[in-house]
Amino acid sequence: MFLEHFGIAENPFSNTPDPNFVYMSRRHEEALAHLSYGVKEASGFVLLTGEVGTGKTTISRCLAERLPGDIDLALCVNPRLDENELLAYICDEMGIEVDGSRYSAKDLMDSINKHLLEVHASGRRAVLIIDEAQNLPPQLLELVRLLTNLETAKRKLLQIILIGQPELRDILAREDLRQLSQRITARYHLEPMDLDQMRHCLSHRLGIVGLPINLFHEKAIREIYSLSRGVPRLVNSICERAMLGAYAQGRRGIDRQLVDLAASEVLGRPEIADEAGVVAWKWAALALVLALGAAILYLRDPFDWRQVSFGPGTVLAGEIAVGPTEPRIGG
Repeated sequence: MFLEHFGIAENPFSNTPDPNFVYMSRRHEEALAHLSYGVKEASGFVLLTGEVGTGKTTISRCLAERLPGDIDLALCVNPRLDENELLAYICDEMGIEVDGSRYSAKDLMDSINKHLLEVHASGRRAVLIIDEAQNLPPQLLELVRLLTNLETAKRKLLQIILIGQPELRDILAREDLRQLSQRITARYHLEPMDLDQMRHCLSHRLGIVGLPINLFHEKAIREIYSLSRGVPRLVNSICERAMLGAYAQGRRGIDRQLVDLAASEVLGRPEIADEAGVVAWKWAALALVLALGAAILYLRDPFDWRQVSFGPGTVLAGEIAVGPTEPRIGG
């Protein structure tokens, strides 16, 4: 809808993980470096946490794309499974043929162990990424820990990366999970973007489709940051909705009021738009009061240029100012 209005072919603020629009801030690069280090060392667990919408899944996908060719990757994005289902899921992701029953945790674990030994013998490595790991119940986290017991004398056979929301840190701090927590060799908590990083993100995404950063007025950019707190998913959603609002109103630029209207819908907080409307109404009312006051003063005491003295000899439009005359001698 708004694409044609702005003369662009793609939506620059879609929340789909399109690699063409991925913006890696300094914090995202640091998080990716921690994960890469953990994979390289292959010595236990790696933990990545962050608030909803900060880009954790995007980082995991970037990691998957950058992994060297000698790594076999299994990605679990649905951890709401029981023990057998999780083990069977890992077998499916890694292409493991199960010796025995798929309903037996022992048979599944033995099959995984056999496969990992074969992978190790061939000079390859295996990595398991579990996204939304905060949804794993304690008994499944314990099962995941047992998977890291599969090892040779020198290295772990399976490197595990846990990705989750901040509450995952609280879960891992539990006394009954201390064995797992002690095996975490690299931790990183992903914070939202700061204002400058968010501005660079907007510039990056707009530049991909050929739009300038000043499409968003400076006050609008600051308002986006204030309302989203730098969370990438919210930033994208507010910007997308603001562009749609600009299209609906036939406007080419996006100001703070459009951002407030967009955020009120994205965040489900109508008071944001109400507050923006009240502020706009107050400024309009103030301007009207000042204009009425000036008009009243003029009507009560209209300004008359004729009352202003400019000194002798001054000529006003439509009049001749006559100054004092000099006496003439002999005349």
